[in-house]
Amino acid sequence: MKTRITEMLGIEHPIIQGGMHYVGFAELAAAVSNAGGFGIITGLTQETPEDLAKEIVRCRGMTDKPFGVNLTILPSFRDTPYDEYMAAIIEGGIKVVETAGRNPQPFLPQLKENGIKVIHKCTSVRHSLKAEAIGCDAVSVDGFECGGHPGEDDIPNMILLPRAADELTIPFVASGGMADARSLVASLAMGADGMNMGTRFIATKEAPVHDKVKQAIVAATELDTRLIMRPLRNTERVLTNEAVERLLEKERKLGDRIRIDDIMDEVMGVYPKVMLKGEMDTGAWSCGLVAGLIHDIPTCKELIDGIMAEAEVLVRRRLEGMLAA
Repeated sequence: MKTRITEMLGIEHPIIQGGMHYVGFAELAAAVSNAGGFGIITGLTQETPEDLAKEIVRCRGMTDKPFGVNLTILPSFRDTPYDEYMAAIIEGGIKVVETAGRNPQPFLPQLKENGIKVIHKCTSVRHSLKAEAIGCDAVSVDGFECGGHPGEDDIPNMILLPRAADELTIPFVASGGMADARSLVASLAMGADGMNMGTRFIATKEAPVHDKVKQAIVAATELDTRLIMRPLRNTERVLTNEAVERLLEKERKLGDRIRIDDIMDEVMGVYPKVMLKGEMDTGAWSCGLVAGLIHDIPTCKELIDGIMAEAEVLVRRRLEGMLAA
């Protein structure tokens, strides 16, 4: 399948594995790229820029296909040496960076000078248009269904994607609620050039996370996620657990008086404990509504090959068959 995204990234299939904290290691990125998609290493999961440089080298030892690095630009509780992470990306020969969070404009000149394309994650049309205006090469349009931070507008992809298609001239991929061939075909029909999957890729054999995490996603339904930190206007969609329900109770009790310090126990330092150690109730971790569509743990190749084969059946038989009728 050829789209503007496959052409831009030099890949076979219009499927991207988005950056995910303590999930996007070299093993997963390489497996996705080897399967014809586009794998992404999560930059800030690596504790230092030197660690990121080593992870890029490690990934190159596993694949000769294109892969990228995610760099999330967020307010944090510690000073993050973004310039040094950027240097590791450039020196590592990375040609595509997925940015998320704050406006990536300060980093664009340096990235462009080094021939690096930028895909910025956006949760609204206005942010997507801003990304286009400042020179991003593509955007990942994240609907309300997505795991992690869906923004504050609450617009699902059935509306958000065609709205983005109406306004944007640069390529964009659909993110949030993406799991299978139906997701891909629907996204393409609504104007996207491909899809970005996060939660779906956690439940794969190569994802280097604890098996309890994968089993939790398979066991979950579309009713098992919660939205936390809404009063702080930093909404995050997470899988429910004891810590999440405790956090929500704090939000109900404190209302508008809640501060980030009130929920630090439930949100700080959670990911290594959950993803690497399988301590499932230790705190809040991102998971999309798409968990309701995930029922197995395939290899990345099995997943991507299956999506592409079924997508062809959907287009050539189901949709064309309806026209013929």
